[in-house]
Amino acid sequence: MSLYDNELYVDDVKYVAGLDLPWEKLKNRNIMLSGATGLIGSFLIDVILMKNREGLNCMIYALGRSADRMKERFQDKALDDHLLFVPCDVNVPLVMNNVGIVDYVLHLASNTHPMQYSTDPIGTITTNVLGVMNLLEFAVEHKATRFAFASSNEIYGENRGDEELFDENYCGYINCNTMRAGYPESKRCGEALCQAYKAQKGLDVVIMRLTRSYGPTMLMTDTKAINQFIKKGVLGEDVILKSAGMQYYSFQYVADSVAGVLTILLCGENGEAYNIADERGDGMLKDIAAIIAGMNGRRVVYEMPDQIEAAGYSTATKARLDGSKLKALGWNPKYDLKSGLERTIEILRCMK
Repeated sequence: MSLYDNELYVDDVKYVAGLDLPWEKLKNRNIMLSGATGLIGSFLIDVILMKNREGLNCMIYALGRSADRMKERFQDKALDDHLLFVPCDVNVPLVMNNVGIVDYVLHLASNTHPMQYSTDPIGTITTNVLGVMNLLEFAVEHKATRFAFASSNEIYGENRGDEELFDENYCGYINCNTMRAGYPESKRCGEALCQAYKAQKGLDVVIMRLTRSYGPTMLMTDTKAINQFIKKGVLGEDVILKSAGMQYYSFQYVADSVAGVLTILLCGENGEAYNIADERGDGMLKDIAAIIAGMNGRRVVYEMPDQIEAAGYSTATKARLDGSKLKALGWNPKYDLKSGLERTIEILRCMK
C-alpha cells in the first residue's frame, strides 16, 4: 500500500490543504525545494499537488540526491505535469537550464539524525552551509520572491536554566569544539547566511525553526530516538531506550509542522525566524517510550548506546520551544503528542 491509499494520511494532507492561508501567493507560481523525499518536503509536495487540483497551478521543482528514491516516494505522481524531479547535490552550485523566475525557494535538505551526525559530520556541515549558500545564490539569480530556510531547535543549545520555553531570541550554550556541534553550529551559520543575503543582496528571507518532527513520512532508517520508538511500535516490539529518558523536548506531528512551514512561507515577515512548536507536543523521552510501548502492551527496555550512537546524540537535556510568535500569524496545530504518535503508528502499520 502507498501513502496515497491510506485514508488517514490523505485526511492529513486535506487538513493542511484546507487551511485558511493566502494560497493565492502560490497561484501560477514556481516553487523549488530541496529535501523533496524527506519528512517535511515530501508531505509539503503532497499538499501543493492537492491544492493544484483546485486550480492553484503551482509548479514544483523537487530537488533530491536520488532520482530512484524520488520516483519511489512519488510513484503515483510521476506523471503529474506540476512536479519535476531534479536530481542534484545541493553542496554543488545548482544549474537549471531553461528555467526563468523561481518564485519561492525552500531549503529543507539536511542530515537530520544522530548516526549521520557521527558518521558524516562533514556532510552534515556542508549541507547546512554550502547547501544553503548555493540555494541562496540560485534564489537571487532567479529573482525569487522569497527564500525559506528550515533551521532547527538545536540552534538554541543547552538550556541555561533561566527559561522554561525558548523564544526566538534565546541563546543557550553549545560547546563548538566538538564533533557533535557541527549540526547546531552549521544551522546557526545557515541562518546568518540568510540574514547576509537579505542585507547585501536584498533577498526576502524567512527562517523556520522546526522542532523534533515525526510522522508517517519519516524514514524508517532514521536514528532519532522518537523514530526508533515509533519503529518498534509499528512492529509491536519492546521499545528500546538508550538513556534514562529524562530529556525534555518539543515534538511536532508532521502535518502540523508543514502547516507551520506554509504559514511562515506565506505570512511570515521578511528576515524573521519562527519556532514551529506547541506545548501540547512536548514530552520526556521516557514518557514517549512508555506511551508507544503501552499501545502494544509491551515494555520499555533500557540499553546502553554504542560509541557511534552516543557520539551523535544531542547533549541538550531540556529544549522546549515557545511557538507564540507563529501562533500570532494564525498557526493552530491540530495534534497533541499522544494523538500524533497514535496516528503515525496506525498509518505506518498499514504500510508494512
